[in-house]
Amino acid sequence: MPDRPEIVCICGSTRFVDEMRAANRDLTFAGVIVVAPGEADELITNEQKTALDALHLRKIDLADRVLVVNPGGYIGESTSREIAYAHTTGKPISFTDPIPSDR
Repeated sequence: MPDRPEIVCICGSTRFVDEMRAANRDLTFAGVIVVAPGEADELITNEQKTALDALHLRKIDLADRVLVVNPGGYIGESTSREIAYAHTTGKPISFTDPIPSDR
């Protein structure tokens, strides 16, 4: 029995913010500590995106595992990079939807 709750990092495209919020809620009510992508109400600069992307990799470092929110199997460029990073650090990775076989 771990001495703390599991920590899960949510990854996914910002186009799926509602789905990521739902996953966050469901995991939280299941007793999981959730780290999720930052959100912005307005367009962000390239510099801000670069900083947020780097910060998200640190969130993956904190997590026990990664959950990729990928409705319809969609995985964008940033999420692909995060999956590759999580894989290289040995984090277990799961997906909300199947990944298309052509990936």
